Amino acid sequence: MADRDPTIYEVAQRAGVSISTVSLALNQPTRVTSPTRERILAAADELGFVPKVRAVTQARRGLGRIAAVAPFTSYPSFSRRLAGALTELADDGTQLFVVDTKDIAVSDSPVLASMPVRGHVDGVLIFGVLMEDTIARRLKERLPTILLDTSFPGLPSISVDFREGGRIAGRHLRELGHRHVAFVNETERFKFDSPATLLIAGLRDVMGYDAVHEYVVPRGTDGGRLGVDAVLAEPDEPTTAIMAVRDLLAIGAVAELRRRGVRVPEDMSVVGFDDDPVAEALGLTTVRHPFEESGRLAVRALRERLESPGKEIADRRLELALKARETTGPPPGCPLALR
Repeated sequence: MADRDPTIYEVAQRAGVSISTVSLALNQPTRVTSPTRERILAAADELGFVPKVRAVTQARRGLGRIAAVAPFTSYPSFSRRLAGALTELADDGTQLFVVDTKDIAVSDSPVLASMPVRGHVDGVLIFGVLMEDTIARRLKERLPTILLDTSFPGLPSISVDFREGGRIAGRHLRELGHRHVAFVNETERFKFDSPATLLIAGLRDVMGYDAVHEYVVPRGTDGGRLGVDAVLAEPDEPTTAIMAVRDLLAIGAVAELRRRGVRVPEDMSVVGFDDDPVAEALGLTTVRHPFEESGRLAVRALRERLESPGKEIADRRLELALKARETTGPPPGCPLALR
């Protein structure tokens, strides 16, 4: 008997569900319970099931549609990356749509879990998301994927060295004369080598472990103020500089320090991370992350993968750079400050 593609009927039979449930799991995955959805997707993986629409579009060079999956898509960092991706796409007719995950880890993301099987996109860009192994393997086997600031064996990635980012900030502060730094971090639900974890590790590489005191604040626009509240609530701490995990926290910290009559940088220096557009306008010292370049390169790499499925795509490591501006200077009493 000639080989043939498995059908949706066979997926339903293997998963022990109805055909309509299989259709829901692929097209409206949030309407199917997690155990049932995973059983259906596992059956599709085992059978090598490809939806009919996907088989047709593969034969005619694809849908001309890619997905960008990211947490916190309201953050400026995502906007900048997306701008780079759209610049690279230009007007070639490719559609790009955004999937916002509720957090950095997507072990329970029904949309991403079903995306490799559903067949409604030609490829996917994953922005800074920690993936569960089953989802990552499914992407690797079934859907061209490029990772940004995350990694999984066998999937091409474009990233920066966040630990080096912490070192860059640390070297700048140490050269100015600072010896005790507060690191303002945001609450993280998952324990892993996150960008924030690597940033503070790099900062401690330069300053010394005990010289960096971490303060954790809730995510949100009020984080900078809460971080300053925590730092100033410990008057015996010899802190003379604050580094925030992202620019918006740093900008909030600067505003709160000035509101309290603490001079920046004469009494307290502040450093951010990312170099969002507002950072330059407000004179914030920060470490620049090349988001736009990473977005462009990600689209370029995905195109290579789509045009040459067997081609190996090399990982790329992009450079971070210090942007020294008005919010950092020598600490009080330092000879540099008395000049």
